[in-house]
Amino acid sequence: MKKATVFGAGSFGTAIAQVLTANFDEVVLWGRDAALVEVLNRTHQNANYLPGLELNPKIRGSTDLEASAHGAELIVVATPSQATRDLLGKTQNLFPRHVPVVSVAKGIENGTLSTMTEVLEQCLPEEYHPHIAVLSGPSFAKEMVRRLPTVVTIASRFESTALAAQAMFKSDVFRTYTSTDVVGVQVGGALKNVIAIAAGMSDGLGLGHNSRAAIITRGLAEITRIAVRMGGNPLTLSGLAGLGDLVLTCTGELSRNRTVGFELGRGRTIEEILKEMKQVAEGVKTAKSARDLALKVGVELPICEQVYKIAWEGGSPKAAVAELMGRTAKSELV
Repeated sequence: MKKATVFGAGSFGTAIAQVLTANFDEVVLWGRDAALVEVLNRTHQNANYLPGLELNPKIRGSTDLEASAHGAELIVVATPSQATRDLLGKTQNLFPRHVPVVSVAKGIENGTLSTMTEVLEQCLPEEYHPHIAVLSGPSFAKEMVRRLPTVVTIASRFESTALAAQAMFKSDVFRTYTSTDVVGVQVGGALKNVIAIAAGMSDGLGLGHNSRAAIITRGLAEITRIAVRMGGNPLTLSGLAGLGDLVLTCTGELSRNRTVGFELGRGRTIEEILKEMKQVAEGVKTAKSARDLALKVGVELPICEQVYKIAWEGGSPKAAVAELMGRTAKSELV
């Protein structure tokens, strides 16, 4: 009996569990919230994050870390990026050996400025490192649970691991491509959330389609610039984990990060917005990581910098527009 385990019972972790039912006999969905897990097992729904959407009966909720990990042929780490290190501290000796360990969080850790695969490598014994991978791409959780066609990238420094994970995730409604560019895939997945906040602010301010298109395009330039400086392949950012995810998150009504930006553009404070949200908007925390990372590696990220000022320093969206539009004229390809 084939078993996969997903650590993190939020909306995306639940969606990944639904995807995995195509290839596994049992999918354990670990969560901290005992009440959520009890309702999930009784109703086959994640009432907190995906109410009204039916889950495959193969999915079983659990709050037991050791039992969840035992015997799994695939481990998926789906906790928010800033909580991943804490989870790994509790589970590092529980994960089975020689099975893919796939991160699906899209963020960069504050303080350390580590990507999620770096966090995994820092926390897990060296024997696990060849089996670490990351999944990213344009993928809203609700649409995945509803079995709408979705296409993503799975990246690992070891091609054999990417191929093994690819086979475990692929189904008739979930197509997976492989990559060895873990840097490009993760930088694209993380920073697109920051740019989506900027796009949402533009929409909240009523600045129109021209402005949104400019933010997406110049945002992609920023993401590519820093990914390449960190060793990523620029072609990765024209693919699913770059442009694909960026367009989805900047334009889709289901985007939490775009929603945060939209409300900021309407004049609400970040504290008010986050207080009302059940789910994590990774872009808020990643705005700080992106700004700190840009300073560390010496790359200019003007849009990300403005999002940081608004989300972390109480800056004004209107002032951000004025500052961005007033920047010194230069060649587009610089």
